[in-house]
Amino acid sequence: MSLSLFDTRRDAVHAFEPIGGRPIGLYVCGVTPYDTGHLGHAFTFVSFDVLHRYLRYLGHEVTYVQNLTDVDDDMLRRARELGEDYLELGNRHLTTFLTEMASLNWLPPTHYPRATQHTGQMQELIARLLERGHAYAAAGHVYFEVDSDPRYGELSKLPRDAMLPIANERGNIPEMPGKRNPLDFVLWQPSAPDEPQWPSPWGPGRPGWHIECSAMSMAYLGEQFEIHGGGADLIFPHHESEIAQSEGATGKRPFVRHWMHAGMLRYRGEKMSKSLGNLVLVRELLASFPGDAVRHYLVSHHYGDEVEYEEADLEASALQSARLRQACRRAEELEPMGSTLTDPATLAPAVAEHRARFLAAMDNDLDTPAALPELHALAAICNSADDGPLAAQAGWMVRELGARILGLRLVTVPSAREAEAPVAA
Repeated sequence: MSLSLFDTRRDAVHAFEPIGGRPIGLYVCGVTPYDTGHLGHAFTFVSFDVLHRYLRYLGHEVTYVQNLTDVDDDMLRRARELGEDYLELGNRHLTTFLTEMASLNWLPPTHYPRATQHTGQMQELIARLLERGHAYAAAGHVYFEVDSDPRYGELSKLPRDAMLPIANERGNIPEMPGKRNPLDFVLWQPSAPDEPQWPSPWGPGRPGWHIECSAMSMAYLGEQFEIHGGGADLIFPHHESEIAQSEGATGKRPFVRHWMHAGMLRYRGEKMSKSLGNLVLVRELLASFPGDAVRHYLVSHHYGDEVEYEEADLEASALQSARLRQACRRAEELEPMGSTLTDPATLAPAVAEHRARFLAAMDNDLDTPAALPELHALAAICNSADDGPLAAQAGWMVRELGARILGLRLVTVPSAREAEAPVAA
């Protein structure tokens, strides 16, 4: 079985086919660091970290780009409220975010570009959109003309009359000066007196939100690449608009082969969000649970599912990750140099069967909830088998699959909570 991934644009699972002749391009919309991150963000970024790891496990070279939106309306509004420089605000929250993700054993992307470092590429794209008739300048602004793209809405499947209310909730201002259509979105805009500005052919100002990701993704991955990801709340208007402006500027279609979206985490019946204040903070969880417990909890759900957070589920993951770690310890005791035991050609039938089921689940759109039981079955063999060579092989396979693909460390010192946990077969 070969890897298949869901594509939001085509609304179905399709075989993953690299473009060829270069590393696979993976772009994930990153944080806007104007406030504290939460477990919902971690779910998105751990999900794409698993994808990154699995592509590498399959032997692909990957160029993984995750951006930092360090200038946009939310950043500037929050900096204004706090009386803080917007870059200092962003750097402060970025440090916290990176520390938390390191605790969750996140593989850093190949490139981590900042929007403020790519305004030149943004202006080049805007100029191409103007030349090709997809944009217009008005009152110091430049707008993308939605009516110039008959495919606008193909990703989100939203009818035009349903788009405007959602766009307005997510930053669109329908009455901005010079707009021909309330749904047309900003590519460039004048800066307020207390906002940063860059010189441009249309006057000093700053970029709109959507053009930032088109410019940054193309700067590192080219005009067409394999995978673009982010949270499901970015499908419209952000990713819909990315497609329109990217394909409008280049004339190449599709801009991206697979659009992948992580589901939303819910808490107390509502989507976890800063605006609602119902946040579960990663740093607070890490004060009570090891990183492996949090990561195990996240990968126990399919990346595309909507998840209702319950602390009891996290406590269960703490116990389960402890059992995986126990299997790895026993395997090391039985065969300290046992990395060679994971050679598929020499596996015992039971180990080979669980490995095959694990990989089949991963090939099926990264079905981590189906893969995890196979990992735990291997741990059970290791923790209970009287046959030392079989136990060692099963335990080393737990590390092979659990660490290399799911990103569990499986080697750290257990927390007090884990040390007290019974280890079951």
